[in-house]
Amino acid sequence: MLNQFSRTQMLLGDAALERLKNARVAIFGIGGVGGYALEALARSGVGAFDLFDDDKICVTNINRQIHATLSTVGQYKTDAAKARVLDINPAAAVRTHKMFYLPENAQEVDLSQFDYVIDAIDTVSGKIELAVRCHQQDTPIISSMGAGNKLDPTAFEVADIYQTSVCPLARVMRRELKGQGVPKLKVVYSREAPLVPEQEGGCETGCVCPPDTQRKCTHRRQIPGSAAFVPSVVGLICAGEVIKHLTNLQ
Repeated sequence: MLNQFSRTQMLLGDAALERLKNARVAIFGIGGVGGYALEALARSGVGAFDLFDDDKICVTNINRQIHATLSTVGQYKTDAAKARVLDINPAAAVRTHKMFYLPENAQEVDLSQFDYVIDAIDTVSGKIELAVRCHQQDTPIISSMGAGNKLDPTAFEVADIYQTSVCPLARVMRRELKGQGVPKLKVVYSREAPLVPEQEGGCETGCVCPPDTQRKCTHRRQIPGSAAFVPSVVGLICAGEVIKHLTNLQ
């Protein structure tokens, strides 16, 4: 019988679709990258998700985050994303975690329960902690490097962290992970040099975050610029790597 996954089934086959249905994927950071990764995985038939993010949708998210619309401004990103997944696949199991993942609360999350982890958070300490713990527990992970302040979606590629260059975030990650004994980490990164965003008139002078948002943009050291066609591509690349792994295509 035809269903929403029939076209995927034509390419991957019944056995692969069954593996996706039985898989549980965790996504840390439900923003521009994480939201599109979730979208692709849900449309591919992945059966269970854990979504980690404590942020609420702001009007400035609409330019790049697939679950951000005028009607969802003020909602928790995890809640809006869950509703979207269930509208695609009502049979999916979606658990939401309104938490800002950091070394201080990392022990609250059992990473061994996941078949794959996507790191789409933008805090270096959290990214490093997640990579270290996934390595320790032998949990597959892919990590998104910097997507902000970039305009060339064709420049992104999949590589091991120790084979990256140019990307400032990847440089910091390489150093820290080497010091903690992590021998490898699959990442999506770009060698495009980041642009310097125009800050005048930005969030620093007129924050429009929902009033009860705990971590407003004004608390950040620098607010990156972004476009619809860059983080989306990074998220889709992440999702593709997850699908290939879960279905034994690589």
